[in-house]
Amino acid sequence: MGPWHGSVRAGFVRSSGGTLVVVVSARRVALLGGGFSTDEDGLLDDWLLNHARSPRPKVCFVPTASGDALAYTDQFLSAFKSRDCEPSVLPLFRRELDDKALRTFLLSQDVVYVGGGNTANLLAVWRAHGVDRLLRDACSRGTLLCGISAGANCWAEGSHTDSFGPLTFLQDGLGLLPGSVCPHYDSEPGRRTSYREAVATGMLSAGWAVEDGVGALFTDGRLEEAVTRTSEARLYWVQAGEDHEVTEEALSCRLLNGAT
Repeated sequence: MGPWHGSVRAGFVRSSGGTLVVVVSARRVALLGGGFSTDEDGLLDDWLLNHARSPRPKVCFVPTASGDALAYTDQFLSAFKSRDCEPSVLPLFRRELDDKALRTFLLSQDVVYVGGGNTANLLAVWRAHGVDRLLRDACSRGTLLCGISAGANCWAEGSHTDSFGPLTFLQDGLGLLPGSVCPHYDSEPGRRTSYREAVATGMLSAGWAVEDGVGALFTDGRLEEAVTRTSEARLYWVQAGEDHEVTEEALSCRLLNGAT
């Protein structure tokens, strides 16, 4: 069995004077098999916002994996300006914030929403700007980290990607979610076969295969909730046994209100 539902862990640290309280929040990561860039119904994005820590959350879109594509940014702003939230965008290819301002900005966000594109490039650019460290810090303070495609891959220890052209494995990631991630499990030719092979050969550790239409929320690395906007979409736990035979377990997903 895989790492299913877990409990939320939180702690408190007080200064010697007893006046300053630092909350150590549970680390939350959400994998999205859709959202504003692919779906017209907005169900997954609404579900996501319902898990934010604030009733009117600050939501930052990070389009690094697409090279900060302007059309992608405009699509996010168009989708989220009508919602009860405060949307913003963090560009890095034409960065505007110094290190101090960048830290202040990211740590103030309730949700960081990472777009799709090239996973390997995303990780390299983040590390060049120190964004990887800031996102870890934000996550430990209660910011919900999420994303689609490359924006889902980046949170795990490894992922299945087309960053280098053909589908292959990437033994790299922020490691905030144990194991590996494979997006587009049902919609892109070769994904399922290639990911299963990477897990079977040990190139990727056991992990989560996300079909389009699914949303999965993890707390401290353990699955808290899985939902879907279509009755057919599934989330799978994929692992290899001692004989390298791969098994995949389809997990129960709650059908979102308004789903088809």
